[in-house]
Amino acid sequence: MRKYPFLYSCLIILVVWTLANLWIDQSFMPSPYQTLIYLMSHLGLIALHLMASLYRIFIAIIITAVLGSAVGMLTARSKSVDAWLSPLLYTLYPIPKIAFLPLLMLFLGLGDVSKIALVSLILFFQIALSIRDSVKAIHPSYFLAIKSLGASKWQAYQHVIIPAVLPGLFTSLRISVGTSISVLFFAENFATQYGIGYYIMDSWLRLDYTGMFSGIVAISFMGAALFGLLDFLEARICKWRQSNTQII
Repeated sequence: MRKYPFLYSCLIILVVWTLANLWIDQSFMPSPYQTLIYLMSHLGLIALHLMASLYRIFIAIIITAVLGSAVGMLTARSKSVDAWLSPLLYTLYPIPKIAFLPLLMLFLGLGDVSKIALVSLILFFQIALSIRDSVKAIHPSYFLAIKSLGASKWQAYQHVIIPAVLPGLFTSLRISVGTSISVLFFAENFATQYGIGYYIMDSWLRLDYTGMFSGIVAISFMGAALFGLLDFLEARICKWRQSNTQII
């Protein structure tokens, strides 16, 4: 169970799904076997939709990881910037970002740019605030110690600030990725022909319930793959965190 947690969770889902299939009208609740056969026979088409969604999410993650981290560090290190930016972040953060989709489509067009911008908005606030709090949590003694050794401002960022904020960045990305997939699912139903969200809703409108469930399975694997990638990157980049956990 501990060695293969993903397989264990899949087994639980399959058991619950099979029981639901036996209990509910099977005309709109295909069995796991039917869904798997459909998924394998339409793998090329579903993979095309998945790649379109992954492209939008990856671009949004790269943009916001850079911009959100920069804004978070800037607000944490400058009291004047913090006084101006933090109230703005607090005001805009609670607004459901999906509300900006019509405006983004008006200003940025109906293509990928507006959808990437929407996902970026969701990720940005979470990352910026998390990075800001992570930098503020660094004890001042660390800065005094590295300054006494003659370190430059860039070296302070390189050896103190960036290592301190990386775990918080990965945590923020994990929290935000699930939300961004949900919002992208909604956004992909407007002015696009590619995307796993479009594929699922199109299958539902055509009463192709097996295709719809195949899309749901595909999007769940996509989310699991993204979380697995974040775990892998964190384990490779934040090696000191893994060693500290093992000691404890």
